[in-house]
Amino acid sequence: MSSPEIIEEGAEAAKAAKPKSKKKLIIIGAAAGVLLLGGGGGAAFMLSGGSAKAETAEGGHAKPEEKKAEGGAEGGEGAAGKDAYVDVPAMMVNLRSPDGQARFLKLHFMIVPGDGIAPDAMKEKLPLLLDSFQPFLRELRPEDLAGSAAVFRIKEEMMVRATATLGDGQVKDILIQDLVQQ
Repeated sequence: MSSPEIIEEGAEAAKAAKPKSKKKLIIIGAAAGVLLLGGGGGAAFMLSGGSAKAETAEGGHAKPEEKKAEGGAEGGEGAAGKDAYVDVPAMMVNLRSPDGQARFLKLHFMIVPGDGIAPDAMKEKLPLLLDSFQPFLRELRPEDLAGSAAVFRIKEEMMVRATATLGDGQVKDILIQDLVQQ
């Protein structure tokens, strides 16, 4: 075999291999497209709240807006909807830092008054409540805010202090809106 024959055989082999590689590329591209569309559709379903509607039908846990639209109010509560929340202005406190560096915590939360408690009455008691939260928040260290359980621990401690300050049943829940460490 001479070298021109080898070159021609190589060229023919390359031409024969191109259609196979194009088919492989098309199949791989189609598979990737299906995965992307499937993943995008799944993400859209999750973000649109499709799972929350399924829970409502199964477990009977409807959002307050849905219950109001259905005509049912929660067992005798006087305030329903947005009026039942007391928005607390954002608090900023110094954190206790072992290295002496200035660290801050900015916390924005809402209070859900207990059954039969008017939001206006809760707003009047807000200075007492904030005063009870200050010592706890100032004693936090930056490492206390690490991890996903930190928000839960802060919320629970705030609930304990709210109950101790205002009494049982005055505060139903505390909803943390923003928690920023700087």
